[in-house]
Amino acid sequence: MRSFRLIRLAVLGLALAWTAPSHAQSFEGLDLGGQSKSKKKKKGATSSKGSKSAKGKKKTGRGKSAPALVEAPDEEPIPAPAPAEAAPSAVTAPAATPAATTPTPPAPTPAAPPAQDSSGGFGLDLTQQEAPKTPAPTMSFDAVDVSGKTADRQRLDVAVSLFKNDEYEKASMAAHELLADPKLAGLHTEARYVLAKSLYRMGMYHSSLGEFSKILSLGPSTKFFKTSLEWLFFISRKTKNETVILDEIARHANQEFPEKYRNEFRYLLARYHFVRGRALDQVGQTADADKSFNEVKRLTLLIPKTDAFYPRARYLDGIASFRNGSRQKDAASKRGNGEMLASVEAMKEVVRLTRPVAGKSADQAKADKSLRELAFMQLARTHYGMQQNRYALFYLGKVERGNTQWLESLFESSWANYRVGQYEQALGNLITLSSPFFREEYFPEALILKAVIYYENCRYRESNIILQDFERTYLPVHDQLEGLVKKDMEASAYYSVLADVQKKNKEGLEKNDTDLILERILRLALTDQDLRKTNDSILELEGEMDAFASRGDTFKYSELSKQLLEELKVQRLSLISKAGIMAKGKLETELVALKQLLANGLRIKFETTTKEKEFLEEQLKAGGRTAIVKKYRFSVAVADDQLYWPYEGEYWRDELGTYQYTLTKGCIDRDSANRNVQSAEAL
Repeated sequence: MRSFRLIRLAVLGLALAWTAPSHAQSFEGLDLGGQSKSKKKKKGATSSKGSKSAKGKKKTGRGKSAPALVEAPDEEPIPAPAPAEAAPSAVTAPAATPAATTPTPPAPTPAAPPAQDSSGGFGLDLTQQEAPKTPAPTMSFDAVDVSGKTADRQRLDVAVSLFKNDEYEKASMAAHELLADPKLAGLHTEARYVLAKSLYRMGMYHSSLGEFSKILSLGPSTKFFKTSLEWLFFISRKTKNETVILDEIARHANQEFPEKYRNEFRYLLARYHFVRGRALDQVGQTADADKSFNEVKRLTLLIPKTDAFYPRARYLDGIASFRNGSRQKDAASKRGNGEMLASVEAMKEVVRLTRPVAGKSADQAKADKSLRELAFMQLARTHYGMQQNRYALFYLGKVERGNTQWLESLFESSWANYRVGQYEQALGNLITLSSPFFREEYFPEALILKAVIYYENCRYRESNIILQDFERTYLPVHDQLEGLVKKDMEASAYYSVLADVQKKNKEGLEKNDTDLILERILRLALTDQDLRKTNDSILELEGEMDAFASRGDTFKYSELSKQLLEELKVQRLSLISKAGIMAKGKLETELVALKQLLANGLRIKFETTTKEKEFLEEQLKAGGRTAIVKKYRFSVAVADDQLYWPYEGEYWRDELGTYQYTLTKGCIDRDSANRNVQSAEAL
């Protein structure tokens, strides 16, 4: 028993001996506040694992809390308590050891928290010395910026990310959802910009134009205003008719465009004034038209010769000069007019600039070829107006067979050939125009020219037959055309008549006699370039509306699709109204021209009948021995690179444009028959 008590005393003594250093170590820790850093490092190295762990946690709680704040917003809205909960876990960890050991005394080592209060009474504040070294404030501010845009901004970031991943349907719907929320008004402009770009990538150019227009309507101080202006140029290159962009560009004519698009902007604005000026001319507002054409010339002069848009701008400049010079009444005045000469020089420069050369892209080569043809045609018309017929024939011959302007060049060269007495070539061109390959084309004046040529050669009976054919073909067109114009319908109704004909042609429906006449009127109306381009825009827009059906169900049945379809319908009605005004003006113009042609036909018929009567009277007086019409001497010899092939009523595609009609008989004094030929305008 006594020995047991001795053992207990020994154990108690050992326990006291063990705990005594712990208190001393604790005081040394407090004294560290007044010692050097080198001594602090030494003590840290000899301290126990428990105290070292507590110090490490203290630093994390005070100086390295920022990393916890960076990660926390993604998971926890209140990250601050995390360090406070982490420290006790380090303190309680030793408590898991058996009670026989001495981990209980080290528990007071949370004397570390007083170190946070070291500025309270020990004279040296180590915390203030270490604070500048920590990057905590900067990192915490970054974290606040991220958390500040999570709910709303991240929704927009999702739309942007979808766009960058080429998921344009999803991107457009995500952007539209933001636009539908009035609370997110601050993000609406950027969301609409994402929507407009997504629609462009989806090939929905008219819908995209509508969204960019909404951004531009907010004014130049709006974010994305300048970039939206740039997107207008991209859309103009994708649509069939660039004029749908011209109105939008004209609204912002006073804005400063980016340097790389400035010349393209000048060209498009010049084209806008050109179209406007021509429309004003048609309604008789000459003074306003003059202002528009002067603006065309001013804008085209601003485009440097080295720019890609210079040839097209030069062409517009030449057309404007031709318009001004055409006011001269007679050919001699036109030949001496400065505007006419300036037009000729402008077109010659266009021809030089559009020569086929290596290194051009396919699109550029195609555009240059089309512009080159138009320049040749304009040169021919200018010389024809100045009665320089052989110059006109030279330029008309430059238009390549089968190209867009080829049939028009054949018809116009027929008049020039008639003027210089080359009847065989004129009639040969008319054979091409009357071939079954071009039955749908509209050249009513061709029959009048043919009748005139036969009249000039004293072939009165054939001339009368041709005029009867002309009346049988075009008198019903005249009556139907006159009926349409007299109805005085709304502008859109005139286009609807033409659209119905197009629909029947597209669907291959059976057409009655009235439909066939209306089809001729349609072809007549579409000879107007501006109306044809507007019609192409309407068809393109309708195709975009039909394309919604091929989209995915999520997009097809979305609120965005419904809204876009409604806006496209509004655009379509606007274009139809514009096309209706053009159609009505064109039909009225062509009605006047057709009336004139019918009147000329009657006049030629009267002259033909009179001449035929005189011919018969002379034959009666001479007892039938006087011959007014005799056989011509002719030859079928051709050049070495040609082959003579008799025409027997058949048509071969590779022969079109090469026909020459041989007149085998006619007036005796053939050379004098065409000596005083009047110009085409006089007929």
